Amino acid sequence: MLPVIALVGRPNVGKSTLFNQLTRSRDALVADLPGLTRDRKYGEGKLDEQGFIVIDTGGISGDEQGIDFEMAKQSLQAVDEADVVLFLVDGRSGLNPGDELIANHLRRQEKPCYLVVNKTDGINPDVAVSDFYSLGIGEPLPIAASHGRGVNLLLEHVLSELPDFDELDAERLREIERGTKIAIVGRPNVGKSTLVNRLLGEERVVVFDQAGTTRDSVYIPYEREEKRYTLIDTAGVRRRKNIKEAVEKFSIVKTLQAVRDANVVVVVIDAREGVTEQDMHMLSFVIDTGRSLVIALNKWDGMNGEEKDRVKEQIQRKLAFADFARFHFISALHGSGVGNMYDSVDEAYTCAMEKWPTNKLTRLLEDIVAEHQPPMVNGRRIKLRYAHQGGSNPPIIVIHGNQTAALPASYKRYLENKFTKVLGIKGTPIRFEFKSSENPFEGKKNELTGRQLAKKQRFKEHVRTLKKQERKKATKKR
Repeated sequence: MLPVIALVGRPNVGKSTLFNQLTRSRDALVADLPGLTRDRKYGEGKLDEQGFIVIDTGGISGDEQGIDFEMAKQSLQAVDEADVVLFLVDGRSGLNPGDELIANHLRRQEKPCYLVVNKTDGINPDVAVSDFYSLGIGEPLPIAASHGRGVNLLLEHVLSELPDFDELDAERLREIERGTKIAIVGRPNVGKSTLVNRLLGEERVVVFDQAGTTRDSVYIPYEREEKRYTLIDTAGVRRRKNIKEAVEKFSIVKTLQAVRDANVVVVVIDAREGVTEQDMHMLSFVIDTGRSLVIALNKWDGMNGEEKDRVKEQIQRKLAFADFARFHFISALHGSGVGNMYDSVDEAYTCAMEKWPTNKLTRLLEDIVAEHQPPMVNGRRIKLRYAHQGGSNPPIIVIHGNQTAALPASYKRYLENKFTKVLGIKGTPIRFEFKSSENPFEGKKNELTGRQLAKKQRFKEHVRTLKKQERKKATKKR
C-alpha cells in the first residue's frame, strides 16, 4: 500500500502550505487566515521513486465549538487513517497550550509521529525548536514550508522508515482518479456537503448549518459497484455583489475550476426557496462549459402538495433551456431519492463520451436535410454535405458544407434537436461546428486553349449572323 501521511496541528501553522509543497501543486487553498481548511483534502506526492498520499486537515485548538468541533472530528479521523503523522507547530509563535493537547492525543495513538516546526525562515532554527522539546514527540524538525526549505530533508527522514513504493498501488490510485468526476455545486447552504456524505455513505466532509462552511474544492475518489468515481465537494457560489472576503473569491474560483475539471456536474437547488436567479446563472455556466448535467432539488421532504406544484411549475417555466438534464427530487439529509442519482450520472457520462462513426452521422444528416432543407441565401441553397464527430464531453458534431456561416440559428436548433433525439443523447449538451468548403478555383482566371478560342469566335459570328437575319425579317414586315 502507498503510505498515508496526515498533517495535523493548530489553525494557521502552515499545513496547507506544506500540503502544496509535498504534492507539488496548488490544490489546497492558502491564506493568512486561521481555520481556512475545514475538510480533509487528499493529494499524491512522490520523492524519487517513493510515492505517498498526503492528507491536509483543519486546525485543532482544543476548545472547539460549533463548526470548529466538526472540523476537529475530520482532523482526528485523518489521524486514524494515516500511517504516519506530521505534527506541525508554529516556530514564530512558540509553544501553545493547544499544541500540548494535540501532543497528548497523538501519543495515545501509538503511530509514528514527527514534530515539524514550521515558519523558521529568518530566525535561528535552534532557538525556534527549543520550546518544543517539552512536548515529548521526539526531535523537532525545522522547516520553512512557504519557501520549501527543509521539506525534502523532512520527507527523506519520514519515508526512510515507511514501506517501499508499490507501483501497483500507484497505478490503482491513478485508475480511481480516472473514474467519473462528479462536481456538486450550488448556492451556499443548499445541502451540497450533506449530499456528498450521503452519496459516500460516511461523514466525509464537514456539515454545519452555516452558509459558507465549505471553502475549498475537495476531491474524493472511491468505488461503487465496481465503478470508479471522484466526488468533488465545492464551495457555494453567491452573487458577485454579496462577496466581501478575498477568501470567498478564491473559493468561487476553485468551484468554477472544479466544474471545468468534472465530467458530470450535479447542481443542487434548495426546493423550499425555489429556482433563484443565481441557480439559473450556475446552470448556464455549466452548460456553457459543455459538462453533463444532473439537477437535484434538495429538501423536498416536508413540503406540502401546493409547494411542490409551485416548484415544478417554476422548473417548466425557468429551466426550459436545461430540458436535456435529469431532474431528481431528493432529501440529502434523509437519503430519499439520492440512490437514483447514480443512474442519471452514469447515463449522462456514457452519452458525453459516446463515439459515433462518420458514416452514421453523415446518413443521419442526409435524412434530416431531406426532411427539411436549409434555406436559400442570395439565390443559392445552403448545402450540408457530411458530418463527423469532433470531440467528447461534450459531444461535438462537425458539419461540412457551403455557406454554413449564413445558416440561421433556427435551423441550427432544428439540427440539434434532431441529432439529440435520434442519437438518444441524455444529460449532456451537444455542440455543432460548421465548416464551409473552399472553392478551389476562386480567384483564378480560366485560360482558354486555342481550340476553345476558335470555337468561341465561331459562336460569336453565328450569333451576329442570327441577329442580322432577324433585323432583315423585321424590315420586310414593315
